[in-house]
Amino acid sequence: MPSVIFLDSVHDVLFEDLEKIGFECIWDEKNDLAFIAKNYPDIQGLVIRSRFVLNDQAIDLFPNLKWVARSGSGLENIDVEYCNKKQIKVFSSPEGNAEAVGEFVLGSILSLIRKIPSGNSTIRNNLWLREEHRGIELSNQTVAIIGLGHMGKSVANKMKSIGCRILAHDIALKECPLSHVELVSLETIFDEADIISLHLPLTKETKEYANHIFFKSFKKPIYFINTARGQHCVTEDLLDAIKNKKVLGAALDVLEFEGTNLQLEQKDNMIYSRLIQENKILLTPHIAGWTKESYYKLSKVLSNKITQSLVESS
Repeated sequence: MPSVIFLDSVHDVLFEDLEKIGFECIWDEKNDLAFIAKNYPDIQGLVIRSRFVLNDQAIDLFPNLKWVARSGSGLENIDVEYCNKKQIKVFSSPEGNAEAVGEFVLGSILSLIRKIPSGNSTIRNNLWLREEHRGIELSNQTVAIIGLGHMGKSVANKMKSIGCRILAHDIALKECPLSHVELVSLETIFDEADIISLHLPLTKETKEYANHIFFKSFKKPIYFINTARGQHCVTEDLLDAIKNKKVLGAALDVLEFEGTNLQLEQKDNMIYSRLIQENKILLTPHIAGWTKESYYKLSKVLSNKITQSLVESS
């Protein structure tokens, strides 16, 4: 019986579905890869989120590996090129939490432009500051989405109902798949955007994408949202852009200080200290795609993809 090791916690539906189609499924969320490979030498499938980096050396520990399933969208912790070379299939499930991310981005934007967190804070400090909390209406803004994959499309669809103008930039697209979105150059976004929402994969090219040159390039002061990966944004440059009034406010669901296992690192870093003291930045602990519904859907999408792949190869 082919075996599958679950290296991270995912919804039980994936475990149950794989058992139904003939896999022996084993949970191991504690041991390292060397231990797992030694004790389960015939592993054909790995289910992972963020606990390990599957580089070429890690992959070579499993000589019978046929596929890797990544719960979520990001594949930066998997050497996909090496997997392809070894004919190991790689599955991911960005469809599973795209709706959750879209809703979260909409909520973040509204929180920023309507000054909701600040309003809540001042009330709790016995202050009644109405004029200081006069906001702007989203329907009058130009929202720019950088990266129009599953997450970017979800955000665009949420914005459609608001009635705002929606721009998108994606180097992989020649035509826009959504009629209510304008596919434009990055220069157009720099000239016309009021709000930026970042939805890029993390690669060598997109690491530190939002840096001092990026923020300096905008013609108007902007609001900045990042729910993709923390390493896309240079935190110090964002803080400087806020100080220089190039950025009016930001929402960061992901931080430059996240480790591979999504825990905070470098807590004593001076930049981190500046970040948590900046009241124009809304901070959340990587929860944009973290809902009860997405927890199930992320695993069900993987189940469907793995099953379909097995059918096609049989």
